[in-house]
Amino acid sequence: MADDDIKILVEDLRHDRENLEKRREALKKREEELVSRLEKASNMTADEAKKILLDEIQSELTAEVAQKIRKSEERIKEDANEKAKEILIDAMKHGATDYVAEFTVSSFVLPNEDVKGRIIGAGGRNIRTFERETGVEIEIDESNEIRLSSFDSVRREIAKRALERLIKDARIQPSRIEEVVKEVKKEVDDIILEEGKRITHECGVYNLPMDLINLIGRYKFRTSYGQNLAIHTIEETKIGISIANEVGANVDIVRLGCLLHDIGKVVTDEEGTHVDVGVSTIKKFGLPKEIIACVAEHHEDKPFSSVESTIVWVADAISGSRPGARYEPHEEYVTRMSKIEEIAGSFSGVDSAMAFQAGRDVRVIVKPDEVDDDKITVLAHEIAQKLEKEAQYAGQIKVTVIREVRASDTTKAH
Repeated sequence: MADDDIKILVEDLRHDRENLEKRREALKKREEELVSRLEKASNMTADEAKKILLDEIQSELTAEVAQKIRKSEERIKEDANEKAKEILIDAMKHGATDYVAEFTVSSFVLPNEDVKGRIIGAGGRNIRTFERETGVEIEIDESNEIRLSSFDSVRREIAKRALERLIKDARIQPSRIEEVVKEVKKEVDDIILEEGKRITHECGVYNLPMDLINLIGRYKFRTSYGQNLAIHTIEETKIGISIANEVGANVDIVRLGCLLHDIGKVVTDEEGTHVDVGVSTIKKFGLPKEIIACVAEHHEDKPFSSVESTIVWVADAISGSRPGARYEPHEEYVTRMSKIEEIAGSFSGVDSAMAFQAGRDVRVIVKPDEVDDDKITVLAHEIAQKLEKEAQYAGQIKVTVIREVRASDTTKAH
């Protein structure tokens, strides 16, 4: 190609570039003009319009996301409910036992009048010696039925075994009574220790202090409405461990929490509910605060502080409420609760009395014009004493007397 032709071509390209630049400037001005007209028509700037557009898109996306979240939550809840049922059913399978619930026998019938006379002894010396050595009270009625009465289930067991041995031996006299009771106490102490080891080993717990194992061994002689405490504890612990494994909770805390949750029921030298006494007892052994919380919260006296504490409560409820675990008929339950309310409401100045928590808690409302603030403390004590003598109950009853004074007035009509 000649030089002249190249020059012509370069010149044409330069003209084309200039034309393109002119057209680009014209388009830019046109765009700015249109944007300006749009801003005037909508009374907003381009940035404002962009923000509105983005907000609308965001709103649509948010609604869509929220809808998907709701659907996901509903599906998760359905799945969670099914999974929870599976966990509980599987846990109950682990806890099911082939044991028959036993209970402490504190009464039996004597074979004849002669045996009754030998138990009482001349001037009642034999029965007084027996009561002193065992720490229980003996009642014998006309039908030769003998009843052993004591809040301490171990004492009742010692008395029952000693009395059975004395009846077979036929040598019932103060020195022989002292000897037999001493022998039986040693036997029962050995039984308690072995039972404590058996219960802890079945629950997978080892290396506990010997004094604590001895307390756990007393579970063998403690029942609640026919459900033996040792069997209940083993069953509950298996259920709790199974649930803890399924939900990823701390198995060791649940294991000890279940094992010790009712320890207050076998401590007889402290006042208070079995929950309070249980907490006080395990604190003496320096156990971790998480386990103490499980014991303190297993009757919902306090809010649950951990998933492990909740599991202990669930396992306790499953074991205690499953069919066949406790045999108290509905009629007897209603009669017992009604009797407690009747006793509490029999005092002068009482407006109403209500029993809660299977009779372990009684709320008494007094008439404020008949019972002043100074008298309610005395009244609570008197009600508690009468319940001790006349009511049938397991554990302890907490009596709360409430005096409420109200004042009201009415405005004039406008």
